[in-house]
Amino acid sequence: MRILVIEDETRMLELLRKGLEERDCAVTTAQDGVSGLEIATACEFDAVILDIGLPDRNGFELVRILRQRGRQTPVMMLTARDGEDEIIRGLDLGADDYMTKPFSFLELMARITSITRPLRVDGICRMEFGDLAIDPLRRQVTRERRTIDLSRSEFNLLVALGRNAGQCVPRIALMKSVWGTEMEVGTGALDVLVNSLRGKLDAPFQRKMIGTVRGSGYMLDPSATIQDASRS
Repeated sequence: MRILVIEDETRMLELLRKGLEERDCAVTTAQDGVSGLEIATACEFDAVILDIGLPDRNGFELVRILRQRGRQTPVMMLTARDGEDEIIRGLDLGADDYMTKPFSFLELMARITSITRPLRVDGICRMEFGDLAIDPLRRQVTRERRTIDLSRSEFNLLVALGRNAGQCVPRIALMKSVWGTEMEVGTGALDVLVNSLRGKLDAPFQRKMIGTVRGSGYMLDPSATIQDASRS
């Protein structure tokens, strides 16, 4: 796996490099926003690990510019900032996932594997929920015919909710759908991701579709029609 690490703190950069190389990753590094953006734009990587607090250009600017330039390389934001607003800002700009420092390296690797794994569609080619349409094959989401751009993690979360529309999906099942079956996600990560998805899927519209089942999990609006590939 080819990974670009953009991190200005030398000790953290070397820790990441060593850990990734021990897991057979080819690692390229940059310690400021300008050089990191140049490398990320010029070269192909399987994933980018991106610190937010960078010299010259911060991580928010980098992920925004990369997406504006059409670069869809999966981006993991790695940050000491644990404020939900800042994390959601990164996801809104196009990051695929985030982790806060300090972190578990095993969890970091599992989540990188998750964001670089091809999306599974399991035969479902389209889901419709009133004015919401989800097309897993094309990785497209629209509501009231308006395109909604989601990160990979947000999209995986929405598909998991859609496949169980009208039912409470337990938190652990959602975590497995988004981040994989072999790991435990840090406390609050799912809640932040749900809030980020709500900001894109619900906030601009009158009808709210994502509900909380207190103490259990989340659910999507029950008025749903699913079309599977065997019927098309």
